[in-house]
Amino acid sequence: MSNKTDIAKGAASAAADKPREDAALLPPVDVIEDAGGITLWADLPGVPKDRLNLQVEGDTLSIEAELALAVPEGMEASHVEVNLPRYRRVFTLSRELDPNKVEAKFEHGVLRLRIPKAEYAQPKRIEVQIG
Repeated sequence: MSNKTDIAKGAASAAADKPREDAALLPPVDVIEDAGGITLWADLPGVPKDRLNLQVEGDTLSIEAELALAVPEGMEASHVEVNLPRYRRVFTLSRELDPNKVEAKFEHGVLRLRIPKAEYAQPKRIEVQIG
């Protein structure tokens, strides 16, 4: 093996040993499309509303949130399965969607986003005249 390989392996294992500061959980998401747009549901348990950040920039929708799971004073967790303190999910929006009309609702740890289709992408009914 060459020294370059050894150094690369050493750096990779060192990185695996330390959690990255920007590491985040991917929240489970359901996306439903209908004729008027899409509705997105994201499960964000343990996140208070003031630690939820939604952003649309160009055609990119970002969901970022920080967990706030408090351990009662005088107690210590004996087992922890979720050790990352934040969620992050990024989506590329279709050009048919109108990012200026996003509606968001957050209740009981579930985020609901409604993103309507742009006016030009909405289905239009054409009236047929006789005669």
